[in-house]
Amino acid sequence: MRFSVNDLKLPARVAAAWQHAQARPWFPTRARLAALRRPTRRQWLWGLAALPALGLLYVLVLIPFTPGIRDIRKARLEQPAQILSQDGKELAVFKRSNRDWVALEQIAPAVVKALIATEDHRFYQHHGLDWRRTASSLVYTLSGDRQGGSTITQQLARNLYPEEIGRAPTLTRKLKEAITAFKIEALYSKDEILETYLNTVPFLYNAYGIEMAARTYFDKPAKQLNVIESATLVGMLKGTSYYNPVLNPERSVARRNTVLSQMVKRDELDAATFEQLKKRPLRIDFERQEEPTGPAPHFTQQLRKWLIAWADSNGYNIHTDGLVVHTTLDMRLQAWATQAVARQGRTLQGVANAGWNQRGGWSADNPLVQMLVRESAEFRKSKLGPDEALQALLKDQAFMRRLRADKLRPEAGFLAVDPATGAVRAWVGSRDFSLDGFDHVQQARRQPGSTFKPFVYGAALQQGLRAQDQRPDQAVEITLAGGEVWRPADAGPPSGRDMTLADALAYSKNTITAELMQEVGVGRVVQLARALGVRQSPLEPVPALALGSSPVTLKEMVSAYGTLANGGSYHEPMWVTRIENRDGEVLAEFAPTKAEQVFDARLSYALVDMLRGVVDKGTARAIRQQYGIRADVAGKTGTTQNNADGWFILMHPELVVGAWAGFNDSRINLRNEQWGQGARSALPIVGDFTARALRARVIDAKAKFTEPVENHWWSGLGAALQSRWNDWWAPAPPIPGDTPKLRPQPRPDAAPAQPEPEPAPEPPQRITVVPATGLPMPGEAIEESTPLLPLTRGSLYSVPADAPAEAWTAP
Repeated sequence: MRFSVNDLKLPARVAAAWQHAQARPWFPTRARLAALRRPTRRQWLWGLAALPALGLLYVLVLIPFTPGIRDIRKARLEQPAQILSQDGKELAVFKRSNRDWVALEQIAPAVVKALIATEDHRFYQHHGLDWRRTASSLVYTLSGDRQGGSTITQQLARNLYPEEIGRAPTLTRKLKEAITAFKIEALYSKDEILETYLNTVPFLYNAYGIEMAARTYFDKPAKQLNVIESATLVGMLKGTSYYNPVLNPERSVARRNTVLSQMVKRDELDAATFEQLKKRPLRIDFERQEEPTGPAPHFTQQLRKWLIAWADSNGYNIHTDGLVVHTTLDMRLQAWATQAVARQGRTLQGVANAGWNQRGGWSADNPLVQMLVRESAEFRKSKLGPDEALQALLKDQAFMRRLRADKLRPEAGFLAVDPATGAVRAWVGSRDFSLDGFDHVQQARRQPGSTFKPFVYGAALQQGLRAQDQRPDQAVEITLAGGEVWRPADAGPPSGRDMTLADALAYSKNTITAELMQEVGVGRVVQLARALGVRQSPLEPVPALALGSSPVTLKEMVSAYGTLANGGSYHEPMWVTRIENRDGEVLAEFAPTKAEQVFDARLSYALVDMLRGVVDKGTARAIRQQYGIRADVAGKTGTTQNNADGWFILMHPELVVGAWAGFNDSRINLRNEQWGQGARSALPIVGDFTARALRARVIDAKAKFTEPVENHWWSGLGAALQSRWNDWWAPAPPIPGDTPKLRPQPRPDAAPAQPEPEPAPEPPQRITVVPATGLPMPGEAIEESTPLLPLTRGSLYSVPADAPAEAWTAP
């Protein structure tokens, strides 16, 4: 059956057109191909007319993809976000770059004359695009001599919007650049364009704008630049690295003279003066301009990441919208924290220097030193063989000094949080942000040592055990799957006597804690640690977790202790209270997160009460004896294997404070057994800070942890019945000297590392006094009744702890 157009029943005109098309062949004939090879005059005219139309259409299509006028105004009137402390002090300003904006009147006229004469001498005649210069640059480029034809306005567009416009040598990029230049010319006057350009152009060494460039290369403001200095800086714009006056002075002089000759050509400088100036040498007074870090650089660094995410999701720009961010940080507490970290850092540096100067310390024979050399960038870049490169670097004294200064620098982290709200009050991420920007509060994960032990005892309380329950102080062997045996130990031999759980925590007994972990189950301990605040770091469920074998952050640990201080109620750490615009209108407010009751309030108080013993009589007794803190506080020290990490966290009803001390490389320690313990390395930071906060009454010295009140009559009865039940059915304690048969745990990949035990305290006998201060050595055990003053400065001496007051007045 054949198909006909008539079958479609189309209108007569349409059917006729269809039949006409059917009659014409669809393939190109030889005659048609010949016609295409020899276009007619009309076809030529139509083709030439179509090119501008297509170009105009393409430009119209590109317009929506160029920066809008509103965005250009925001870039010109850039107002970076301002970060304020709780008490209204400035912490930081989030600038797009390190620059100091100055008005055109505050820039030397020679700078403007040199810029226009060199970069765009018809600047005041065009409207963003110099057609004559563009055409000439196109001709030169086609002939093989590539030249730029961008005006100052086009360069400004490229500098302001490097992402939207780009720098690729394509027609699309040039068109977008020209469109944006036209927009800028329509919006701003010529002087405003010059001012914006000179304040946004980069000059290397983190210097943006003419003001920062003048300070960096000539140590003077832009207003005082002379003709030679102005020509030098303008000459750098052709290629800042190539014409860098610091590294390439000869190129810089040649380029400077080219700029001066252009000024003569444009009648901005007379020829006689040019002949004198071109012979003068460069007189650079270079000083790198560091961007101010503010009083809390690590805090604001972490806050910046959070604020960028918030601004992106809410349609704001942290560089241009003038946001004012009010934080929870207390400026006084932050200053005291910074001072405490710096002071203890200097002390630990002296200890480290002394320890590594001893025999077997920093020497070419030390295997660790050799390993550090092999891991250095200089070793990797060496073209010598491995052994030859190692020996060469070990003999390079300058390299070894740099490596030692970098590796043997003790670091510290500090955090203070309000337990009632989770508000961050002080945050110090390292000893010096300019030397070490790594944040030891939120970024660094280190083994917490004995500061993890309260989670074990908290899990035991959840299982019905009490602080007064006793366990024998004896050797413990824990058999792992596969037959491996782990034997945790303390500093001294086990006494064989029974010890209450409260004393075991106060004296940081490793053996009893490891046994208790087996009794309550590692899973319950992990679950409690997660609930209290250790919510990001992975916790390996192995027996050694009881002694803090899994690395965590200081922020997590302080948050977890804050939950205990808050009666078992968890608040996520917060650092911002509200965000305003430049006019003071509130854009967003932030309240503390809803409290999560993750731990029974009565048990939380019982655990805090056990941790009071750490401060009153245990490993952290220096808080009372050395720093004179009499407030209701509780806490825990921590020390890891080989004294790689020292920790101390202190709880007060109104503030929880934590510190970590150690080296960035956990293989390195102070090479001093006593100073490596948390009670000597980290505790002084917390003690110094807390004592000042109490004296200044920033926190109330009379505030106390309060035991929860029973809400119902049956609550007390239930607790009594549970206690009686536990007394009836609790297993008999092991006979002293026997090794408890403990449940084997799942075998880990390797036997868990055994943290270095903290020594149980002995009755203090003698006190060593530091000659520089006349005070007892940090962390020295002193009886509360022992008078501390008056002390005589002088040579090292010791007196009995029970000596009368007169004994302190003479060496």
